Parts: sequence; C-alpha cells; structure tokens
Amino acid sequence: MAGLGSGYDLSVSTFSPDGRVFQVEYAAKAVDSAALCVAAACKGGVAFAVEKPKVSAMLAQGSNRRIFPVTKDIGMVVAGLVPDGRQLWHRARAEARAYLKGYGVSIPIGVLAERLALFMHAYSLYWHVRPFGATCILGGLQADPVTGFKELKGEVYSIDPSGCCSRYWGTAAGQNRPSAKTELEKLPLSELDPEGLGDELARVLLVLREEGQSEGKTEIEIGSLSIQGGQAVFGLWDSERVAAAVTKAKQAIEAMESD
Repeated sequence: MAGLGSGYDLSVSTFSPDGRVFQVEYAAKAVDSAALCVAAACKGGVAFAVEKPKVSAMLAQGSNRRIFPVTKDIGMVVAGLVPDGRQLWHRARAEARAYLKGYGVSIPIGVLAERLALFMHAYSLYWHVRPFGATCILGGLQADPVTGFKELKGEVYSIDPSGCCSRYWGTAAGQNRPSAKTELEKLPLSELDPEGLGDELARVLLVLREEGQSEGKTEIEIGSLSIQGGQAVFGLWDSERVAAAVTKAKQAIEAMESD
C-alpha cells in the first residue's frame, strides 16, 4: 500500500491532508544532515564557525566555503547544499546593493533578513520550483537605539528553507543542531569579544564532532565581524589563526575531561 503522504510530495504547492508540505520538510532534512554551522552575537561583534567535510584528500584548503561576506557589516554562514547556499549569498548581496542604491545607506540586517526570508518563502509557493536545501544564518552589526545609535551591537538571524526568519543571540544549523544550541546557551556571550567567541565556537564544533571522525576528513572555517576604529570589519580567519583556535579548544576540552 502506498504511504500516507503518497502523491502529496510531487509539488511544493500541495498540502497533505494534515497540513504538511513535504518538499519543504525534505529540504529541512537536507539541512539537518549537512555540516554543523554555528553563529552567535557577542560584545562588539559576531562570530561564525562551521566544520565542513573534505570529500577528497586532493581538495584544496578553503574550497566550498560556507562563510561569506555580504556587506562590510553583515556576514552569513550556510548549512545544507552548498550551491543553494551560494545562490542565497548572491541574492543577499543583490538586495544589499539595491538598498544602498535606492536609499544611500547600508541595508540594516533586520531588513535584509526579512527580504531574504521572503525570497526563500517564494520558492515554496510554485509548482515549477523547489525549496532551497539550505538554512542561512545572517550576522551583522547594527546601531543600538538604546545608546542613541552611538554604539554598534551584534545581531543574528536564522532563515530556514520554509522562509521562517527568527532572531537569536546564538543559533546553529546542520548535524547535532540541538546539542550545539545547548552548548551555545552555556557561553557568556556578553563577556566575549569576537576573537574569544570564535575560539569558543571552535570548541563547540570539536565537542560535537562525530565519534570516529578523523581531523583529516574535516576542515573548520571561522569568520568574525568586529568593530575597528568605529567601523564594522568582516574577516575570514586564515589557516594559522584557525589552527590556533583548534589547539586552544582541544586544550580546553582536555582540561574539562581531566577535572
């Protein structure tokens, strides 16, 4: 006998009898089985990290990036299908350019998140398209109205394949997402700077690394947004800085295990 959902997953515009859209759920499954990525806002910035698989020993370091700059004060990390994530990155950059051209100022991260969410949601409405098999996490620095817009504060938004957009202090997507969120909740985000937070995110990735998974088969990528000279600066960490963060994370894990 055919399954209960048989026929209702042929088109993204079709609801099942119990109100589900199966193709959106399939896209979410693609994200849940992908490499774990994490992002969080901290004192004076945002940090991103992802542990991506190395599909070949011949693969050049830095290939298939998951962390991207959108503007000088907004970055993003994607979990799921890399080509889908890259398409979302190009869309985010196009939205940012259009806003700058139309209004003469950089796009606020909240506005960009809402526009990108609407774009992703549109791909769950029509039969001739499919949902994006990726979740994107946007992080940026925004002027703080509490301080009279004199200071910049970090903000993080997550957009899932359905187009649902939520703001977080810290969040994760991909494999072991619930456990990663639990680890993020333990971090003193208000006390960390972007450099320190990047080190902590590396530790989170190592803590949740799958058992039996060797280091040579994965690569950790870290990026951060910080304030330098009163301006927001986005930067991808080089291999030496990432290696130092991984070494520091391993030492912290060993110290915790020995206690």
